[in-house]
Amino acid sequence: MTQPQHATLLVELLTEELPPKALARLGDAFAEGIAERLAARDLIEGELSFERYATPRRLAITIKNVRAVAPERHVREKVLPVSVALDKDGQPTAPLAKKLAALGFPDFSVNDLERAQDGKAEAFFLRYAAPGATLAEGLQTALDETLARLPIPKVMTYQRPDGTNVQFVRPVHRLTTLHGDEVVPVSALGVDADDTTLGHRFLSEGFVQIQHADSYADTLMHKGRVVASFADRKETIRTHLLAQADGDQVVMPESLLDEVTSLVEWPVVYACRFEDEFLQVPQECLILTMQTNQKYFALTDASGKLRSRFLIVSNIETATPGDIVEGNERVVRPRLADAKFFFEQDKKKPLADRVPLLANVVYHNKLGSALQRVERVEALAGEIAGMTGADAALAKRAARLAKADLITDMVGEFPELQGTMGTYYARHDGEPEEVALACSEHYQPRFSGDALPVTATGTVVALADKLETLVGIWGIGLQPTGEKDPFALRRHALGVLRILVEKQLPVDFIELLRAAYATFATVPNVADSTQAIYEFSLDRLRGLLRERGYAPGEIDAVLALNPTRLDDIVARLDAVREFAALPEAASLAAANKRISNILKKSEGLATTGGVQVTLLIESAEKALHAQLEQVAPRVQSQLAARDYTGALTALAALREPVDTFFNDVMVNAEDPALRANRLALLGALHQQMNCVADISRLAA
Repeated sequence: MTQPQHATLLVELLTEELPPKALARLGDAFAEGIAERLAARDLIEGELSFERYATPRRLAITIKNVRAVAPERHVREKVLPVSVALDKDGQPTAPLAKKLAALGFPDFSVNDLERAQDGKAEAFFLRYAAPGATLAEGLQTALDETLARLPIPKVMTYQRPDGTNVQFVRPVHRLTTLHGDEVVPVSALGVDADDTTLGHRFLSEGFVQIQHADSYADTLMHKGRVVASFADRKETIRTHLLAQADGDQVVMPESLLDEVTSLVEWPVVYACRFEDEFLQVPQECLILTMQTNQKYFALTDASGKLRSRFLIVSNIETATPGDIVEGNERVVRPRLADAKFFFEQDKKKPLADRVPLLANVVYHNKLGSALQRVERVEALAGEIAGMTGADAALAKRAARLAKADLITDMVGEFPELQGTMGTYYARHDGEPEEVALACSEHYQPRFSGDALPVTATGTVVALADKLETLVGIWGIGLQPTGEKDPFALRRHALGVLRILVEKQLPVDFIELLRAAYATFATVPNVADSTQAIYEFSLDRLRGLLRERGYAPGEIDAVLALNPTRLDDIVARLDAVREFAALPEAASLAAANKRISNILKKSEGLATTGGVQVTLLIESAEKALHAQLEQVAPRVQSQLAARDYTGALTALAALREPVDTFFNDVMVNAEDPALRANRLALLGALHQQMNCVADISRLAA
């Protein structure tokens, strides 16, 4: 059969079971690597269009409109400088003949070459049509390069039947490559390509022949009982889980869905049960053990209460799933029993009695034990409570207990439950509800978009915990560098910023940092990094505000004043946005920029006693001063009322007198007294114009 000029290309690599947590990433890299490399060799007609496939045992791709042979390429290649190619008599030299032979054109004469300027000298150029690469050549190179660059978490060395050693993520058994219905003769990892693959390990009859690249997915599904597409398989699992939930809610985090999708080729969902007695254990423990250890999906009722029924995703479809269901129920029972045992044992010792044991846990060798850290957070929480009006006694109690669950059996088994278990145990110990909630809330926000602490006590302890980490770790020289941030200081800084901004806490950020530093008074080698952390945090704040939709100019205008109170940042930004929409804004922003430059150049020349009215001789400066005298009280009144929009809007009245002043008045007058007085006038104007934000940052 004649190979078509362009048709769909199939490439499938059949392996032993691939690592589930890496499967999606491997599938994407395999497909994208081959597609992009074939496109780079001009082996794809028109727009690049491909489908990626990844199952526990295969990585595959189908690409539309792949050429059998790439088109000819028109090449213009420099041969030699004329001074080297020709001798003094203008005759071809030996180096020219040698170069042409090396390029594959030994019979070319000088007359066949193009002579053109090359920089300051002339050179000979060769023009020719190079034949395009065949698909077999291009695919072989694309395969080799792609496989060499796959993001393999851990390479495995294994031996082929012929005795050769191969390195790959898992042993490879088959390679299937079809261009239309023709096998492309390539090889990979010691395996030659053909048109045959294997279906499901148990549900298919074994070998499956692919008749045409376009029929790959359908053939595998109907003959091999394999859903080849990772995305389709994931959505099939999601749909079947919801169908089997029978009105309940399915707890199905995307990470668990991805992992389960990577474990099965033909997903089937079955319902199982566990004994109701286990529901006495905090449901977070049961859900986590089912997800982490067994890859099961928990069910809850409409209010979020855990059911004793759960769902499993099997790789086997059968009309009599009793053995599968019973086996999974039998496997999960000891896991739940362990969780129940840990919970009952942990409750025997109050959290307060566990706190001294933190002295045996090293927090950091330069910062002391976990107990010393707790004592610093406890002291800082009391300080912050005083600043925010929260209950200092509750804040200090919560800070003292917040880390005690780290040495419980349950958290030792499931570190993800730190904080959550602290809340359960604190309630069991009879602690106040705010103290109990703070044990979990003080970790919030844990990630971008996470909820903030709800209670006042939780908010205070969250701030204290994050500030202690920021100041302590930074203070011993372990601040983030490039992409490295092993102590998650960026996340801690963003957490502090979000709490201060979103909860509009009326506290000074610099004062918080200084209070945190004061708790390290007895710890040697902790440098005072207050200013560095403040500047670092402002950079994080810029990104946070951009995510909220504010323009860079608006953010720059507000943050240029280096604010230390962050509770009114959003109000200032909204005011700047409204001010920027006024017709007077552009002119005033430009004038403010000009004033800033004048004052910088004339630093030290302005009078310290304010504007002297008797030295105002030009009508334009008199008018500006009079208008400023009227506007300033209004601006300050609005500022005191935190009406930042009103304060900036009041400045609009200054546009005309400011423009007239710069048109009619020479600021740098020869008379030193006049010059100083005019600079004082501009200084007073500059102060009023920048009371909310540096509006010069809005200038084009």
